Amino acid sequence: VQLQACGGGLVQAGGSLRLSCSASGSNFGWYDMDWYRQAPGKQRESVASISGTSGTKYADSVKGRFTISRDNAENTVYLQMNNLKPEDTAVYYCHGRPPWNPSRDYWGQGTLVTVSS
Repeated sequence: VQLQACGGGLVQAGGSLRLSCSASGSNFGWYDMDWYRQAPGKQRESVASISGTSGTKYADSVKGRFTISRDNAENTVYLQMNNLKPEDTAVYYCHGRPPWNPSRDYWGQGTLVTVSS
């Protein structure tokens, strides 16, 4: 599986962006998918997760502002980010894992999100 993330950019505080992560390969619809982010000087952290059955989880810092979704027909996972804050500035990465093999990780390249105050 190969993951390709896009959609980052520069936005003012309060604005919105939508990130996309396109996957190649089979069985994508069953994969657990996540968005992580890494800000300068900080560790990578999980932002949002969506299971193969579309169950979702969010970090407390983004609840109510970010929405993760998936379109299995398009092999794509999205992260809709609203009411962005300067502290959301980071490189965002998509990640996938097959639930039948949790030790297998797939990462996309990062996409930079910069939120100006």
